[in-house]
Amino acid sequence: MEFDFYKTKKNKTVDKLKSILLDEIQDAFFVLTISAHNDYDMPFISNSAYDMFEIQHEDMFTNTILSACNQIHHEDKTLVKQSLIDSIKKRKSWNTIFRVLLPEKGSCWFKITSKRKVNNDGSIELYGRVTDITELKEQELKFQSSEERFKFVMETSASGIWDWNMKTNTIYYSPQSFKILESDTVEVFNSPEQWKEIVHPDDLKKYCEALDNHFENKTPFYENFHRILTSGNKYKWILNRGKVIERDIDGKPSKIIGTHTEVSSQKEKELELMKKMEFYSEKNNRLLNFSHIVSHNLNSHAGNFKLLLDMIDLEENFADKRETMKYLRTVSNDLNKTIEDLSQIVNIQNNDKIIVEPLNLNAYLGRVLNIVSAYSHRNNATIINNIPAEATINFNPAYLESVLQNLCTNAIKYAHPEKFLIIEFDFFLENEKKVLTIKDNGLGIDLEKYGHLLFGMYKTFHNHEKSNGIGLYITKNQIESMNGSVTVESKVGKGTTFKIIFND
Repeated sequence: MEFDFYKTKKNKTVDKLKSILLDEIQDAFFVLTISAHNDYDMPFISNSAYDMFEIQHEDMFTNTILSACNQIHHEDKTLVKQSLIDSIKKRKSWNTIFRVLLPEKGSCWFKITSKRKVNNDGSIELYGRVTDITELKEQELKFQSSEERFKFVMETSASGIWDWNMKTNTIYYSPQSFKILESDTVEVFNSPEQWKEIVHPDDLKKYCEALDNHFENKTPFYENFHRILTSGNKYKWILNRGKVIERDIDGKPSKIIGTHTEVSSQKEKELELMKKMEFYSEKNNRLLNFSHIVSHNLNSHAGNFKLLLDMIDLEENFADKRETMKYLRTVSNDLNKTIEDLSQIVNIQNNDKIIVEPLNLNAYLGRVLNIVSAYSHRNNATIINNIPAEATINFNPAYLESVLQNLCTNAIKYAHPEKFLIIEFDFFLENEKKVLTIKDNGLGIDLEKYGHLLFGMYKTFHNHEKSNGIGLYITKNQIESMNGSVTVESKVGKGTTFKIIFND
């Protein structure tokens, strides 16, 4: 069988153009014939095949098929041969990809595609094309390598990867993401709205703000710490990062990718450190405040002593000296009382070995109410005790008695003169902490005016003969020394509620 593209209709313009085009195309074209007796022949092969296979013209014509086959990589020769046999047996086109080893270019990738034609005599003609796909194959191999590395990173990384398609409002999470979420069900988190549902309510606002700021190009990337509720019904801290990689013609984000990493242990340590820093800062402030109090009060007493002693030196009359000595005794007693108060505060703040015991709250409250019953107002007071009989707290016995006594006497001391005094005690759990509240309907305190001074030393807010401004200061110190806290709510003429949050 003969095939000569160049001799057929050679004088016609179209065929001339086809001939030129065929010579210019870099791919090699060929016709392979297989007779009914399985004799192979290649009656036509384009000129570009010489350059593609780096074969001399005379070698190509000597043995066309053998010349080309010699260039095939030894590991791929069987593959190419078998692919040709399969195409004949299965009566389909011959298509295959293989490597060649060329003298100059070295290793290259070629691809054969063909069309199959069966003649009446049983012979087969394959009209084929050989394409150099080396660059494409190298890119494919690089991509495959990158994909394998990416897969390895995904499988070994502690971070989960997410991909949010904002056009379809769907989101993909990597397997590590579901490990963080402690979930095996992909469908549970297939939309951004479902992620919002598991963000801690206290963190949701900042989470949304961080996303919106990045969407509006206010930040180069999105980053936010927040807690998520896992399938195990517990919260974990995660660091969520992301970046918009596609926007539509209006500049609105259409695709964003990111990672989230569990940082529970780091965040807990950070919060614990911040808590300690706040604690020591508060201690430092209290120490500074205490030093001012000491300096002010002792200087006042020292000034009074000096003034009285100077007066005694100037007075000639013994009676006058004796009268001044009475004032000196008063100042001395005041100094002694001040030193006792300051010593008590120092002992509270410096006592590292405070005894802590489980105490029945009702038992101590009953004891304190008996102690303060001497106050005349106590006889007219109504006590409402809502504390459960079995309520217990871990506290120092002496401190608990002191705290309850101070708060109870305050309620009685500052009762409203035009009302029957009511003191109500409640005990409950709040955020897994035990809480005691002591509520009265007394005079109340203007917190806007005096709130920042309420627990200060020697601060009084009512003209009461027995007010000395030391009780609440000591109470606060005792509670905080037990790692608890105390807050107050109050309205003038309505009453006051003290809230003690215990550390258990």
